[in-house]
Amino acid sequence: MKSLRPWLATQLSIAACTLLVACATPPQATTTKELPFEQAVAQVTDDLFKQTQADLLSKVESKLARRAIAIDPLLDGRTGQQTAVTRTIEKSITEKIKAAYPQFDVLPFQSSNMGKTNLILTGTLTRDNTAGASPKRLRLAIALTDLKTGKVVAQANSLTRDDGLDTKPTPFYQDSPVIIRDRTIDGYVRTAETPPGQAADPAYLEKIVTAALIEEALSAYNDQNYAEALRLYERALASPGGDQLRVHTGIYLSNLKLGRNGEAESAFGKIVSSGLASNNLGVKFLFRPGSTEFWQDAKISGPYAFWLRQIARQSAAAKVCMNIIGHTSKTGSEQTNDRLSQQRAQFIKQRLEAEAPELGPRTRASGQGFRQALVGTGSDDARDALDRRVEFKLSNCPP
Repeated sequence: MKSLRPWLATQLSIAACTLLVACATPPQATTTKELPFEQAVAQVTDDLFKQTQADLLSKVESKLARRAIAIDPLLDGRTGQQTAVTRTIEKSITEKIKAAYPQFDVLPFQSSNMGKTNLILTGTLTRDNTAGASPKRLRLAIALTDLKTGKVVAQANSLTRDDGLDTKPTPFYQDSPVIIRDRTIDGYVRTAETPPGQAADPAYLEKIVTAALIEEALSAYNDQNYAEALRLYERALASPGGDQLRVHTGIYLSNLKLGRNGEAESAFGKIVSSGLASNNLGVKFLFRPGSTEFWQDAKISGPYAFWLRQIARQSAAAKVCMNIIGHTSKTGSEQTNDRLSQQRAQFIKQRLEAEAPELGPRTRASGQGFRQALVGTGSDDARDALDRRVEFKLSNCPP
C-alpha cells in the first residue's frame, strides 16, 4: 500500500489540474480546417478520447479499471442512412481505440452487451450545405454518452472532403422503400452533435437496447441471412420502443427477400400507416430518366403495384388529405426539374385515385425539383436515390 501512495498523490494532482483546465476552457473539441479523410477520422477520435481520459483522471479509482464502449454505427447526418464510408469510419475509430487507448474495450453493439457498457459512441457524417460551402465538404461529429447519467461526456468534430469517398448506402438502406428518418434516428443525430455536459436525446437513449437488437437484425440482412433478420426484426417489434420505421421496413424487406409477398405487402401497409400517423412518408419511386414511367427493372419496380395499393388503402382508411410532392436529383436545369417533379407527383396521384377514387378531391400534386435534395450529389444512382423520392404530406381537407 505504501508504494501506491506516491502514485495516488500524482494522480490526484493530475486530476486537480485537469479539473482546473476543464473549468477554464470549453471541453468540446472542434477542428475548423478541412483535413484529408483518414487524418480527419484520426483527429476527431483523438479529440474525443483526450476529453474522455481527462474525465477519467478526475476519478482516481477509474485508473484501476478498464472501461467498455459500444459503437452504435455511424449515420449520414442528413439521410439517416448507414453508408460504406460511415462503416469505414466506424472501423477506423475501433482500430484507433484499440491501438492508442487500450484502457477502453470496444464491445459489439449488440443487445447482450448493453448491460456490460456504460459508454455509447454515436457519430454522423454530414455534407455541408451551408451557403458558400464547397459541395464536397463533409463534417464528422462523434460523441460519447454515459448511459448511467444520460449525459454526453465528450464530443468532437472535424472537417474533411468527399474526394472519391464511397457514399453508397449499405444493402438494407439501399433496398429500403422509404426514407428511414423518424424520431429515434433524429434523436441519434442530435446526440452525436450534442456538446459535452448536456443531456443526450431521450428518444434515442430510452430505446438503446432495442436499437442494439435492430442493429443485429440489420447485420443479418446485410449478410443475406433473411430468415434470421426476420426473426430478429419481429423480436425487436415486440420489444419496448420497437414500433419504429426501421423495424417495419426490416420486416417488409426480409419477407420480400424470402418470397413471402403477402406478408411483405402487409408489412408495407404498416410502414404507410406509421408514416401517415407521423406525417413522415417519403417513398423511393424510381422513374426512368426524364420521364414519368417507372424504372423497368422488375427487381426495382416490381413491388410498386402493391406499394400504390397500400398507400391508397391506408390513406383512404385514415380519411386524410395529402400533398403529393415530387422530387428530382440535382441534374439538369431548375426549370426542367420543377416540371418533371410536378408531372411525377401528378402521375402518382392518378394511380392512387385509380385504387381509391375518394382520394381525388383529398389530394393535390406539386413538385419541388431538386430544391429539397437530401444528398445533392446528382449521381443519379443508388447514392442519391432519396433525392428522387415522392413524399406524402398531410394537409387540411377542403371545406
